Amino acid sequence: MNLSNLQPAVGSTHNDNFRRGRGHGSGNGKTAGKGHKGQKARSGAPRPGFEGGQMPLYRRIPKRGFKNRNTMEIVGINLSALEKFDNGAEVSVETLIEAGIVKNPRDGVKILGNGTLTKKLNVKANAFSNSAKEKIEALGGSCEVI
Repeated sequence: MNLSNLQPAVGSTHNDNFRRGRGHGSGNGKTAGKGHKGQKARSGAPRPGFEGGQMPLYRRIPKRGFKNRNTMEIVGINLSALEKFDNGAEVSVETLIEAGIVKNPRDGVKILGNGTLTKKLNVKANAFSNSAKEKIEALGGSCEVI
């Protein structure tokens, strides 16, 4: 469990535009769903997550590590996956999606040098490994960083 996973129990939260205390015919009149007296019936009731002074759950759970907000999720594609394309084809992120090789490109696509390639391709991607670049250019193809 992380702080990012905390959420209210299903059915415990309500829509804010619900009109409370509009007569007994509404099913939520008189005490407007607050019951009889007590701290939660008053105005200025404690904020969500307040446990009466006890250390709240979100502060009791251990917090470890560091989550970098600027990390990029780059999808790696091996050269062997590019074998699907015809000789002399133009390969870009869009054509990779159409071919079903990449489903969600996230922050970019990197071509990796694993596997063999037998066709001349013009590849446009966000990044290339050195071995992939060498193999593509050895066959007469080109690598363009977008």
